[in-house]
Amino acid sequence: MPEERIYVIPLRDVRKAPRGRRTPRAVKIVREFLMRHMKARKVKIDEGLNKRLWERGIERTLRRVRVRAVKQDDGSVEAFLAE
Repeated sequence: MPEERIYVIPLRDVRKAPRGRRTPRAVKIVREFLMRHMKARKVKIDEGLNKRLWERGIERTLRRVRVRAVKQDDGSVEAFLAE
């Protein structure tokens, strides 16, 4: 039975990264957050969530993002944009 949770992930640490690496850093922060909170080894980010993170470009990313995380039976996590 898959386990599902909704998280609001703060991305304030992205501001410490150089301007040209902020959105890749945001993707990494989302992945690490879900690995830590869902206790998973593998996190797959959905295309919709990835587009939302990248919609403002590489330099200006979001302050926070709302994510729906679904943990599968094999221990992997799929992350979707929560509406």
